[in-house]
Amino acid sequence: MQAALISALALWLAVGPAAAATAYITNEKGNSITVVDLDKLVAVKTVDVGQRPRGIALSQDQKLLYVCLGDDDTIAIIDAKTLDRVGELPSGPDPEQLRLSPDGKLLFVANENDAMLTAIDVKTRQSIVEVPVGVEPEGVAVSKDGETVVNTSETTSMAHFINWRAKKVVANVLVPSRPRYAEFTPDGKQLWVSSEVGGVVSVIDPVKHVITATIKFAVPGLTKEQIQPVGIRFSQDGKLGFVALGPANRVAVVDAATLKPIKYLLVGQRVWQLGLTPDGKTLVSTNGVTNDISVIDIASLKVVKSISVGSFPWGVAISSP
Repeated sequence: MQAALISALALWLAVGPAAAATAYITNEKGNSITVVDLDKLVAVKTVDVGQRPRGIALSQDQKLLYVCLGDDDTIAIIDAKTLDRVGELPSGPDPEQLRLSPDGKLLFVANENDAMLTAIDVKTRQSIVEVPVGVEPEGVAVSKDGETVVNTSETTSMAHFINWRAKKVVANVLVPSRPRYAEFTPDGKQLWVSSEVGGVVSVIDPVKHVITATIKFAVPGLTKEQIQPVGIRFSQDGKLGFVALGPANRVAVVDAATLKPIKYLLVGQRVWQLGLTPDGKTLVSTNGVTNDISVIDIASLKVVKSISVGSFPWGVAISSP
């Protein structure tokens, strides 16, 4: 027994204590980022970052954060460890959402005020392509193979499919009003697009470019107008979809096979975006009006804690331990 304890202690000293996943939350009205330790479930610090931060992404090596600063018309590069601003990337007017390519070399940015999707080379820090899309582009999704980039336009109410090899729009799919977000299923066979005003999620065949199903929501005691889908995430096994329902103050849990909601999780007010920990065990929602995030256990489908962050939390990126 003593030998085993000594061996275990030696191993702990060699590798150190287990590190925790870290959530980085953009606070749209606070002009800041809040860092949350997802092991201890506490906010560690909040730092100023720039004007109106919304979309946020981690570099492939998790050393840098890319943050859309809508009112500064730029993308800040933040050191994920020190939280110092170490540079910026050029973007068009009012960058809102962004996604990295699968190889981590390109950053695709929706520029809300000039109806463009901008592609930026993160190594050279130069804009390399601008693709015209619809009015007020917001949601950005990239297929696993990097061949297809999707941009949703709020005012045009379309999902624009861009062939990245050709660097042009190859299909425009009309969806219900004000599409906010787009997410490929883990197997890449479907694209889910949330329509905030339309109140539904459209399921699109990314090859045929047609809507194959529509996911509808009904929360007891709430009107249809209160149900406004925005952020989308999937469980690692692809069996569940999670949809933030805005002022409905719920995260819908959807059976990905039947496309039916099976549960509504009560979170903070005006739930906007969602983030999944790399181990797939925890979901985080940003709740704008209550200035907090909700931490959801995937196994039990229960909210385990609310954590106060900055003013009007919007986006979330989560690093692995």
